[in-house]
Amino acid sequence: MYKDLKKYLETELQSIEDAGLYKKERIITSSQSAEIEVGGKTVLNFCANNYLGLSNNARVIEAAKKAMDTHGFGMSSVRFICGTQDIHKELEVAVSKYFGTDDTILYAACFDANGGVFEPLFSEQDAIISDSLNHASIIDGVRLCKAKRYRYANADMNELENCLKEAQTQRFRIVVTDGVFSMDGNVAPMDKICDLAEKYNALVMVDECHSAGVIGKTGRGVNELFNVYGRIDIHTGTLGKAFGGGIGGFTTGRKEIIDLLRQRSRPYLFSNSIPPTIAGASLEVFKMLDESDMLHTVLVENVEYFRSKMLAAGFDIKPTQSAICAVMLYDAKLSQAFAAKILDEGIYVTGFYYPVVPQGQARIRVQLSAAHKRTHLDKCINAFIKVRYEV
Repeated sequence: MYKDLKKYLETELQSIEDAGLYKKERIITSSQSAEIEVGGKTVLNFCANNYLGLSNNARVIEAAKKAMDTHGFGMSSVRFICGTQDIHKELEVAVSKYFGTDDTILYAACFDANGGVFEPLFSEQDAIISDSLNHASIIDGVRLCKAKRYRYANADMNELENCLKEAQTQRFRIVVTDGVFSMDGNVAPMDKICDLAEKYNALVMVDECHSAGVIGKTGRGVNELFNVYGRIDIHTGTLGKAFGGGIGGFTTGRKEIIDLLRQRSRPYLFSNSIPPTIAGASLEVFKMLDESDMLHTVLVENVEYFRSKMLAAGFDIKPTQSAICAVMLYDAKLSQAFAAKILDEGIYVTGFYYPVVPQGQARIRVQLSAAHKRTHLDKCINAFIKVRYEV
């Protein structure tokens, strides 16, 4: 049988290659930072989720080492059998404090958090109303649930209201959205979403992966930006972006929701606990963010500078309140050629194209970090200007 499958796979792979859509991985031989080693040369990294520049922070690394010394390398178990340490519980308290919620449950990744949240809570009697640009993990999580599905155009409150009206016959309703949409960088209008949810008696869930640590006066996500504390029932998020860039996810929110997830959420019940090093390092990250919002302030300044200079240079950039600047090129092959050419200028970015984004919406997604210096930003901007006339 594999001979037949192999022939099919070879044809599929060749068609991806011919379309200029084959994804190739570049090998990094240094730690994750604003400057990285790729292919034997130093380049500036503008495509990591390292928003607060903590991926190689000395204090975070030291905390990870200490946690390994005191708590070991791995847990070799799921939480409810023998995989819960004191630092796991301390981290859940820290996450809850950061978001202003009742309780938190940790997962191996936010993909698991989103994959494990719907099925335990909702049945065929209920409704899930989802933004059209929500992350793949939310889409997959919804698929695992038997609830009736509704979908509204990205951040379109008229369509959301229509969906809520249609869903009034269901028992429970939940509106689900990304906080920041990862491909465009725009922020969901959480105040309006909460208003509509309250009007039509619905729950609200937000994925904070690209918003936590980034938006809001001190970077505490959509609650802070829109002052909707207490109005959102479920937040999901990751420790793998702004919060140190390691791995691990979480769901944080209402106490009873978290309690039931501990009993029935399959990715939690059947996956290993996050390693002690991740728990220890993440605890240190939240301590740092409690002490000062300096890193967030630098990030905001970097975003404002980069965006204003790129717009002045005539680039087409999606509106954004986040650290994501989508430089629109529209053509998939052009995005690949642009990314390859700009790497020669010492700038590491990645072209995004279908199916990651819609057909005809290819782009270079630039992600800013608190680790970037002004000289880094200027070099990136100048490289974009130069390469624009060479591809």
